[in-house]
Amino acid sequence: MAEIEITRELTASKGRYVGRIAGVEGEAELTFSRANPQLVIADHTFAPDSMRGMGVAKALAERLIADARAEGFRIVPLCPFVKSQFDRHPDWADLRA
Repeated sequence: MAEIEITRELTASKGRYVGRIAGVEGEAELTFSRANPQLVIADHTFAPDSMRGMGVAKALAERLIADARAEGFRIVPLCPFVKSQFDRHPDWADLRA
């Protein structure tokens, strides 16, 4: 499996996680809005065709979860992909708003 590099970009009210894979064109993203310091709304996940099936969207969701645990915020999974990941991971239930 290729190594996925994930970075986080933040503004005052919005942000996104960006996934890149060396040698693969394009970038994947998981975008969110920050309702307040304790609440993030995950609203969109996208992976280009060049990254489909490489686990990049899942890695973005896992980074969101890791940051929520480390920083103490909860998540509204508005995005269908993030919602499906919450449904697959009952151990994430404590982070669902």
